[in-house]
Amino acid sequence: MNIRCCALALLLLSGSVVAADTPFTAVSPVGLWLITLGITFLIAEAALPNYGVIGLGGIVMFVIGALILSNAELPVPMMIGLGLVSALLLIALLIRALKTRPRHPVSGDAGLLGSVTAVTVVQPEDSRNGWVQLQGERWQVLSATPLHTGQPVRVVGRKGLLLQVAATDAAPLGE
Repeated sequence: MNIRCCALALLLLSGSVVAADTPFTAVSPVGLWLITLGITFLIAEAALPNYGVIGLGGIVMFVIGALILSNAELPVPMMIGLGLVSALLLIALLIRALKTRPRHPVSGDAGLLGSVTAVTVVQPEDSRNGWVQLQGERWQVLSATPLHTGQPVRVVGRKGLLLQVAATDAAPLGE
């Protein structure tokens, strides 16, 4: 909602500048519209999850619009410098946003496989069956070799609610 209000305000502001007493020979309406759209795109970049596509377009429009203005009081190198600073800020924000993305799965089967935990209970009738506490839940486990309480095991598979485990010294990490 705020983005729409800001965009509308910028469009009205640029329209009022064009409709003012300033002669059209002194100010280029195309330059004003490009600057306005560039600023609008930069504002939209803050609210939309698009990883810089709209922001980059906004920077390009802003710089081109500033260069088109015929009676700009700012020198051309300063306008290009402002565009470059804006681009550097956008790149820094993109890098920071990409660093926050998770790299490895933390839930589901992918999060369970390869996890290491200790056996909490071993079934007295079959020492290959037991229970472990993993990711805040209690799981029933099955191993090809006998288990004992406190033994560290690695999850190598899952069948329904039963985890298949192997001793950590017997199971390689990628298994």
